[in-house]
Amino acid sequence: MFEDKTLVCSDCGQEFVFTAGEQEFYAEKGFQNEPKRCKDCRQNNKRNRSAKREMHKAICAECGRETEVPFEPKNDRPVYCSDCYAAIKGNN
Repeated sequence: MFEDKTLVCSDCGQEFVFTAGEQEFYAEKGFQNEPKRCKDCRQNNKRNRSAKREMHKAICAECGRETEVPFEPKNDRPVYCSDCYAAIKGNN
């Protein structure tokens, strides 16, 4: 059904293979577009996005520890540290 395709990375201009398995995965997830970047450029892009993320200090509503979150906390919503968030999410 799917066959390997050779694509050109929009960032570095190198060719990369969009494998049949990757195409099947994209189809299962409902993705409409083919990847525009090779694996290395995708990883670099992801790393750069997370490195530039501004972090904000907050106090965990559950344990009271100081934590940092990647969004500006609002007074009308509780903010949790990663440990408390994982514990709360695990209970649902």
